[in-house]
Amino acid sequence: MKTALIVEDSKTELTMISTCLKQIGLEIYTAKSGEEALEKINHNTPDLIVLDVVLPGRSGYEICRNLKNETETSQIPIVLCSTKKTEMDKFWGMKQGADAYLEKPLDRDELIRTVKQLIERAGKSK
Repeated sequence: MKTALIVEDSKTELTMISTCLKQIGLEIYTAKSGEEALEKINHNTPDLIVLDVVLPGRSGYEICRNLKNETETSQIPIVLCSTKKTEMDKFWGMKQGADAYLEKPLDRDELIRTVKQLIERAGKSK
């Protein structure tokens, strides 16, 4: 079964994202900060990461950049999610290595479509 790590400090957003991804058959595990996410990734590498930009401690941008710069984690698809909606925010997120950038509040259908595409693409590149 494919796994997804959701890194989100809002309980409401975390629940919504988890519910959507469970519906498409993903096993979910969660983190509420960037530090917790990195610790969990070291123990169990996910097939996909849904990463909030605004987190306590390190930002989602920083976490994304770090993961994409490491050989062991560079191929994990990352979906950045944020209330930051300007074109510059999206540009900066993609520049950090994100595979997708979704605006909050998240559209359930767009989230599911994006995650399915990224998992399928990652499966083909292996």
